[in-house]
Amino acid sequence: MTAVPALVFVPLLFSFLAGSGAETGTMMMVGVTKVAATAVMLIFAILYFGIMIDAGLFQPLVSRIIAWVGNDPARATVGHATLASAVGLDGDGTTTALVGVSSMLPVYRRLGIDVMIFAVIGSLSFIIMNMSPWGGPAARVAASLHVDPSSLFIPMLPVAATGLASVFLLAWWMGRRERKRLGAVVASAGSPTETLDADRIAGIFQADPSALRPRLIWFNLALTLALMTMVIIRFAPLPVLFMGGLAAALVVNYPKLADQRSRLTAHAGNALSVGVMVLAAGAFTGVMSGTGMIDAMAEAILDILPPAFGPYLGVITALLSILMNFFLSSDAFYFGVVPVLAETANHYGISAEEIGRASLLGQPMHSLSPLVAAVYLKCALLGIELGDLQRYAWKYCLALCFILIAAALLFGVVPLAR
Repeated sequence: MTAVPALVFVPLLFSFLAGSGAETGTMMMVGVTKVAATAVMLIFAILYFGIMIDAGLFQPLVSRIIAWVGNDPARATVGHATLASAVGLDGDGTTTALVGVSSMLPVYRRLGIDVMIFAVIGSLSFIIMNMSPWGGPAARVAASLHVDPSSLFIPMLPVAATGLASVFLLAWWMGRRERKRLGAVVASAGSPTETLDADRIAGIFQADPSALRPRLIWFNLALTLALMTMVIIRFAPLPVLFMGGLAAALVVNYPKLADQRSRLTAHAGNALSVGVMVLAAGAFTGVMSGTGMIDAMAEAILDILPPAFGPYLGVITALLSILMNFFLSSDAFYFGVVPVLAETANHYGISAEEIGRASLLGQPMHSLSPLVAAVYLKCALLGIELGDLQRYAWKYCLALCFILIAAALLFGVVPLAR
C-alpha cells in the first residue's frame, strides 16, 4: 500500500484487534487535530513555492549562473550547487532534479565533467534545503511527534548552514579537481559565454508561458525574502505566514479569477498528496499513542537498553538515522521508529524535538537509498547505474552526515548526554 491507506487501515485494524474499537475514532481524531497545523502549513507552502516557480522567480538565476560558469568546471559545480539550493526551497526533489538536468547537465557534458559529480552535488544541496519545515523529512517528524515544525527548524539553522557550506566547499573542490584533470582554462571576462533565451528557460522549468510574470520579479523576490525572514524570527505561526504569502502572491501576480484558479489547480495534486499524508500520519500516531502501543514499545526498549546508554540517546538516534535513512523508507522510519525512540528518550530528559532533529541528520544517506523513487529518476536522467552511484557517492554522503552530527552537538540542538 502507499503511505495514506497504510497509515489509516493498519492502525484501524490493530486498534480493533487490541480491543479499542469503540475508542478508535476518538484516538484518530486526537492525532489528526495535533497535526492539522502542520498539514495546513505544508499545503500553503507547496502552493506558494509552486506559484513562485510559475511566475518565473528562479528563472533569472538560471540565466545568470549559466553565463557566469563559462568554461570553468569549478564555476560549473559551484553554480550547480547554487541552483539546486535555490530551487530546492520548494521541497520538491523531482522539480530540483529536472531543472538541474535541463540547465546544468548540458554544461557538464560540454566541459566533460563527470556526471557522478552532478549527482552528488545536486542531491546533497537539495538534502540540506529539504530540512526546512515544509520539506518532507521535517514534516514527517513534526507529524509523528506532534511538535511544532518551527521548533524543529529554527534551532537547526546553524546546522543547515554548516551543511550547506560543506556542500559548496565540496563542489568547489570537485570542480578544481575536474579543472586540473581536464586542463580547462577559466574563461576571461571578454570570452563568450553561453546564454539562454526566455523560451529555453521556460522549458527548463516546464513552465506555462502565460503564467510568467517577469515584470513582477522584484516584488516576488521581496515577498519571498520577507516571508523567509518572518519564518526565521517566528513573526507568526507558520501556517498563517504561508497563507498570507500565498494570498499576496496570487492577488498581485494573477489578479484575474480564472488565472488564480488555474495556478491553484496546477499545484493542487502535490499539495493535496502531502497534506493528506500528514493527516493520515496523525491518525496513525493517534492510535499508536491512545492504545498505549508506543509506551509499551518504549518500555521494552528500556528493559534491554543498558542504563548507561540512556543519556546518549540523542547521539545514538543521530547515528541510527544514518542506517535507518538508507535501509528504511521515510514513512517507516519517521512514523514507525522515531516516535518509539522519542518516548524512550523522554525517560532520560531528552525532548521529542531533540530526537526529531537527531533523526534528520542521516538524511544525506537517504539520497542513495534504493527505496527512494527519486533516486531511480535521477539515475535514468543521467544514464548511470544505481550501484555505481552508491559506490561513488557513499563517502561524501557519510562525511556530510558526520559534519551535520558534529554541528548539531556543537550548537547544542542535539545533546551529547542528558
